Amino acid sequence: MPGSMFAPKRIRELSYTLENYSPVWGDCIDGKFCDLGDIVLPWGNIDKSLKFIDEVVKGPISAGKKIVGIGGDHLVTLPIVECYAEKYKDLAVVQFDAHTDLRDEWSSEKNSHATVLRRVYEVISKGNKGGKGNLYQFGIRSGSKEEFDFAEKYCHLYKYDVYEPLKSVVGSLKGKNVYLTIDIDVLDPAFAPGTGYIEAGGITSKELFDAVSLLLKETNVVGADVVEVCPPTDNSDRTSAIEAKLVR
Repeated sequence: MPGSMFAPKRIRELSYTLENYSPVWGDCIDGKFCDLGDIVLPWGNIDKSLKFIDEVVKGPISAGKKIVGIGGDHLVTLPIVECYAEKYKDLAVVQFDAHTDLRDEWSSEKNSHATVLRRVYEVISKGNKGGKGNLYQFGIRSGSKEEFDFAEKYCHLYKYDVYEPLKSVVGSLKGKNVYLTIDIDVLDPAFAPGTGYIEAGGITSKELFDAVSLLLKETNVVGADVVEVCPPTDNSDRTSAIEAKLVR
């Protein structure tokens, strides 16, 4: 379903209703972040869009700032990860998602929402001599057999659940620089109907909040994104509201 391009605007609007105090962290967020605004992307031009994202995020990342991207199509993750991988050679990517996103091509395109984690894997696995790389996938419940075969061989794959398997591996992420990418469809459609590819059997919003909190408390998360909210199909703004709170 089209419409994820409207997500950043709606998420900002709903964020105005949130208290600036987070009970999870026992702290207020005043003065601790800067909204860089939207990146105006050329409609239908994938290569230029990726280039524009790269140009905007490269400076802050090089300066040691932490980027939180709001999407939009999941492909926005790729140029952000590429910039982080230049700065942190040991970068690990943690993915919360319903889909593997490990296709090599989708509709004859190498770069798309369905191939983005395959491209990310390639970026962070340069020099890897085989075996499992630094891509950790949680909540996965959809993909082709070829994608699952690839994930079982080269990635750390955890199907359906997020919080419990994350607890078992978070120790192995300590000492690494971690980038977190969250596709909102990791949630069950009961919690997040406003997304492009709905998949039954997902997690609850509380499990997602708990998993993100665990990762932030136990590892060095250097950047993140939350993507694939689709406001036109979002009943009662529930998906956008979850993402606004998640970003906070």
